[in-house]
Amino acid sequence: MSWNTFGRLFRFTTWGESHGPALGAVVDGCPPGLAIDERAIQPFLDARRPGQNRFTTQRQEPDQVRILSGVFEGKTTGTPISLMIENVDQRSKDYSEVAKAYRPGHADYAYDAKYGFRDYRGGGRSSARETAARVAAGGVARAVIPEVTILAYVSQIGDDAIDPANFDAAQISQNPFFCPDAAAAVRWEAIVDEARLAGSSIGAVVECVATGVPAGWGAPLYAKLDADLAAAMMGINAVKGVEIGDGFRAATLRGEQNADPMQPGADGKPTFDANHAGGIAGGISTGQPVVVRVAFKPTSSILIPVPTVTREGDASEIRTKGRHDPCVGIRGVPVVEAMMALVLADHKLVHRGQCG
Repeated sequence: MSWNTFGRLFRFTTWGESHGPALGAVVDGCPPGLAIDERAIQPFLDARRPGQNRFTTQRQEPDQVRILSGVFEGKTTGTPISLMIENVDQRSKDYSEVAKAYRPGHADYAYDAKYGFRDYRGGGRSSARETAARVAAGGVARAVIPEVTILAYVSQIGDDAIDPANFDAAQISQNPFFCPDAAAAVRWEAIVDEARLAGSSIGAVVECVATGVPAGWGAPLYAKLDADLAAAMMGINAVKGVEIGDGFRAATLRGEQNADPMQPGADGKPTFDANHAGGIAGGISTGQPVVVRVAFKPTSSILIPVPTVTREGDASEIRTKGRHDPCVGIRGVPVVEAMMALVLADHKLVHRGQCG
């Protein structure tokens, strides 16, 4: 069985391939009566859209979303919402060499080993192009959680990280890296340019913060909010690591350092002096900001020749022609935001179903 559906009550299924005529998503379980239209979803797709600058793939896709069902007179009807995005700038001829040999680091061999067949044009379903459908679905999810504000940004490219003291949210939309540190954005231009001009690629870390999440979403065991967030983020193409809160750094702390001390609050709810837990304790939200960090590997499609094997098992060498992101993590920012929205919308409905 192929798993193309995510979520429990707020569920979405993506469909389509990188070089097919279109791709999209079907969102099921969305409550009725929510205001939504293409204009509400399009800005998130525009943020992810390729070809906007030299630091992303030069594939030119308008990524215009169409709502085919589930919305009437600008309101959700409670029935499945079908979203479609047409592919208009495929260049399948760029992948003639990929048809003959596997790209190391990519899903080529794994797909062939599983199915005995693969769509080599851009990687088919394994292409990051598929994430456009998730971003569209995430636009619908945001209508379910209006109380939540989601903000993601690139916090590190290669081994060069932002300086938290320079954090300025207004800067995120002012540079091509979704970077909140203006000085780091200048450094990153040279770093990504160097990798791009060398025909190589570089990794990145995306941090995502959701504020306004009330205490109580999630479950103690098999539907932990942090577990579902980790699964959602790991399901993004090219993601190889996820941290919640302090993540791996928590292993270096003592108990009193890792604790989030609590104080009485004016409204009867506690306030916290720290947020090492990333807004989630015991799998349930605490009311603090939910903080997730996501590590993207370097793009596997590169122009530098790499040893490989053919489908027949013969030794070979491959360099991937075509148009590819020198740092796929940059355009991963709106995808991470979308997955955060999709998980939170699902957990809001699950919480409402049990607790009213």
